[in-house]
Amino acid sequence: MTEVQHTTHHPSPKQYVRIAILLAALTAIEVAMFYINGKLHLGLLNAAVLLVLAALKFTIVVGWYMHLRFEKSTLSRFFTFGFVLACTLYAIVLATFGVLAFEA
Repeated sequence: MTEVQHTTHHPSPKQYVRIAILLAALTAIEVAMFYINGKLHLGLLNAAVLLVLAALKFTIVVGWYMHLRFEKSTLSRFFTFGFVLACTLYAIVLATFGVLAFEA
């Protein structure tokens, strides 16, 4: 009987702390954007920056804390497809209710 070895890669505790600090910094930027928007009224630029930051944080959490970056590429593709599908559905619903106005 052969023994199957599982070689899984997990971040070290030091890497987890670095990732947590990065996520805290991104959250601080999001909070700062809220206050900056209150003073400067950035409008669509503020929304775009916040959405990009949220997507970046989502990717970091899924990749590192949920260990998706260490899984098979098939699982990553499946998860990415679901994420893109959810974002597309979200944009369609926002556009339907007039929150997103695509004007030429």
